[in-house]
Amino acid sequence: MSEKQGHFQRAITLFDAVMIVTGSMIGSGIFIVSADIARRVGSAGWLLVVWLVTGFITLAGAISYGELSSMFPKVGGQYVYLREAYNRLVAFLYGWTLFLVIQTGVIAAVAVAFARFTGVLFPSLSETNVLLEVRNIPGLGTFTFTTVQLLAILLLVGLTYINSRGVRSGKLIANIFGSTKLVALGLLILLGLALGINEQAVSLNFHDMWRAVSYDAQGNASPLTTSALITAIGLGMTGSLFSSDAWNNIGFSGDEIVKPERTIVMSMALGTGIVTALYILINVVYLLVLPLHGDPTATDVAGRGIMYAANDRVATAVVESILGKVGAYFMALLIMISTFSADNSILLSGARAYYAMAADGLFFPGMAKLNKAGVPGVALWAQCGWACLLCLTGSYGQLLDYVMFSVILFYVITIIGIFVLRRTRPEAPRPYRAWGYPVLPLLYVVLALAFCAILLFDPEKGPQAQRGLLLVALGIPVFFLFGKRFARVEPPQEDTL
Repeated sequence: MSEKQGHFQRAITLFDAVMIVTGSMIGSGIFIVSADIARRVGSAGWLLVVWLVTGFITLAGAISYGELSSMFPKVGGQYVYLREAYNRLVAFLYGWTLFLVIQTGVIAAVAVAFARFTGVLFPSLSETNVLLEVRNIPGLGTFTFTTVQLLAILLLVGLTYINSRGVRSGKLIANIFGSTKLVALGLLILLGLALGINEQAVSLNFHDMWRAVSYDAQGNASPLTTSALITAIGLGMTGSLFSSDAWNNIGFSGDEIVKPERTIVMSMALGTGIVTALYILINVVYLLVLPLHGDPTATDVAGRGIMYAANDRVATAVVESILGKVGAYFMALLIMISTFSADNSILLSGARAYYAMAADGLFFPGMAKLNKAGVPGVALWAQCGWACLLCLTGSYGQLLDYVMFSVILFYVITIIGIFVLRRTRPEAPRPYRAWGYPVLPLLYVVLALAFCAILLFDPEKGPQAQRGLLLVALGIPVFFLFGKRFARVEPPQEDTL
């Protein structure tokens, strides 16, 4: 990397920003998580409720969050909003968790999903194809390195290199693959509606669509009380919220966005609206094509149903039921495009937050430097390195539950920041004011906190959520270490060309 620093370039237009929002949000989750949700809530009506509540929470968060992004349209996004609403400690705790778990954990998980689905087309790419195995490692047990992990790491290195060449390179990938993904999802919905409607599945799914029953992996049913149903909806939303997350990533690139006060707000509103509509329509298609209930021992896609789709790959089962075996290859290609696009957008955005932290003297100073192409190259490669490490350890799977706890917790703190700033800085310019204030932001806070509480106290997911909370708390001593060791770095002036 050249020692000469470049400057931020305002190159991201509204279209680019919408593609980054939708590209970040749509990864592999929508094609998989409905199976787990169906097992938890047990009926078509409650499955759709989970997705509708998720869509409402996501849209409410994005619409409320827009006030902060219009006030502080700077590189760093949510980190900056937390710093301005509260203090450097709260902002650092977010950035610390973002680097260790939220951003890099998602990047690793999506990269591995890309590699797994590539294995459908190229069977040599498999988690059973072990390239290296080391046994009896003290404290770790057995370490294995598979072809899936190799491809995931190569993907991250390749995307990081492309994004290190400048923001225009990254946004080009986002535009091409993001728009391709949206068109493909639209075609999937049309394919299901035009050719896939199964009258028997429709009758089974919508005849008794509000029966609240949970199912285990063996197909055993347990009726849900009202309180148990609320808990089941909350737990099911872990997957749907994960599938709908990363809408805030566009805010990280504030200094690279054309007319950021307007563009960030509009792109989040448009992007989350598009994705929410697609997700609900896709789940309707699932219910029109396959029965919700099934037998985990069945050998055909209709017999297994949505609940017990092989490896939870509901979308693959739906397309297979319409197109036969060729459908599996179609879905593998679509998910490859989807995960490739998602990883590019998430990877592009996250490094800007670490840059802002370092510029404040709260992270390694090298991350506060822009390379000749005008992007935070050191931060990009540091993010890549840690995400690759998560791919190697395999810990990304266990991280996802407390990724969502940490993500939603910081969204809540950030949205509360709107109320804080309305009180502490009433005269500050607000090009956009949160629609529905104070009711909508407050409703978001209540629903999101209820979700966090369900996760925190659930016997199954509680330990992961508690570890997530502990990870955030561990950032406090780290903050004082970094705060004393590093000095603030003056950022370069932006390039307005």
